Amino acid sequence: MSEPRELPAHIQAQLASAGRETDTGGQPWEGRDLGEGTSHTHGYPDDDGRTPAPVAEALEKFARAELPEEGVVAALAGTRLFAPILAEVSRTELTEDGLVSDKEADMSLVSISAPDGRKALPVFTRVDALTDWHPQARPVAADARKTALAAVEDGNQLMVVNPGAELTFVLRRPALWALAKGEQWLPSYSDPRVQAALEACAAADPLIASVGMTPGRGVASRDAEGRMLPGGGPGPELSIELGVRPGLDRAALDAAVTAFQERLRADDVVAERVDSMELRLRPA
Repeated sequence: MSEPRELPAHIQAQLASAGRETDTGGQPWEGRDLGEGTSHTHGYPDDDGRTPAPVAEALEKFARAELPEEGVVAALAGTRLFAPILAEVSRTELTEDGLVSDKEADMSLVSISAPDGRKALPVFTRVDALTDWHPQARPVAADARKTALAAVEDGNQLMVVNPGAELTFVLRRPALWALAKGEQWLPSYSDPRVQAALEACAAADPLIASVGMTPGRGVASRDAEGRMLPGGGPGPELSIELGVRPGLDRAALDAAVTAFQERLRADDVVAERVDSMELRLRPA
């Protein structure tokens, strides 16, 4: 269930104003001098480049298992983030001496690949974490919502906060979309609307006796010291347990599971609120 999904109409409408000719903060690239200083001197003249206090506090509590992952996402909303950009040569020419000369360069957001191959945008809460991660990248400062919109526009399914740092936190697709829309995010495994959708999908088949949900095995993450943290992982996000009627042969069981999965794929709530899932069966 981790394949790319069509963007909801309300996100598409917000992306219409993002524009690829601007940075994640909506500032035009044209006429910008990116060779001096860092970008927090543009939109954030008083910014010291360090992690904003609310985010630092949330990450500290999360690292002590005192705050669930939705608390970290809530703390990110409305704060400044740094996104890395790199210059990519778009036009070259051959000089009279036979040397290649770079004539034009485009600035583009840096993307990375998640373990499952999905495209992810790396972002940073402090500027030195970005430059340590990629010395050639230029930091562009922007509001977290605008950064999330730019990430979605660029085809990213995930946003990775502080990759390479002591604590790396992944916003999975529903959290990324919620941040882009300016809405509060609730993980699918604790979302009553997701539970209701699963129950409706299960109720359509008399061979399914029950359905339950818990955090998926990919929800948790580890810090640099190997300590397990209660969230911030890339997924699978949701673990679904189906209780099936006893006495089913293999063909009937396979048919019931396939039909259940098809109903999940067709459900709008599941499509928007669940990033990735795993399915387990047990006797009812």
